[in-house]
Amino acid sequence: MNDVNNTIYELELSLLKPETRSSFDLLNGLIADDFIEFGSSGSVYNKKEILDRLPTSADKVEYTISDFNVRILSDSMVQTTFKTDRIINGTEKLTSLRSSIWRKTNDNWQMFFHQGTPVC
Repeated sequence: MNDVNNTIYELELSLLKPETRSSFDLLNGLIADDFIEFGSSGSVYNKKEILDRLPTSADKVEYTISDFNVRILSDSMVQTTFKTDRIINGTEKLTSLRSSIWRKTNDNWQMFFHQGTPVC
């Protein structure tokens, strides 16, 4: 993997870690103000909704990533595609296909689009 791929992979991983998901400040820095998500639940979220919901969630969620790819769209924009297995409270497992678009502004990468689609 090149530097951009490694950086984006680490950013995606960080968004799946409990310490990031429970931190308003970390999420606020990683998610762009114009962020939109089409969640695997079928719901649509913006940045405010993510910041209101994730840091206060009581669910214990664990993720594993596979099939991770980065596509360079421009010098300041990349798209990721990958698969996750999400285990909620140690019991319920959901596999999803995911895609994110990251934008680099002032040497800082932020996610501005994400979509999760459940695998049947």
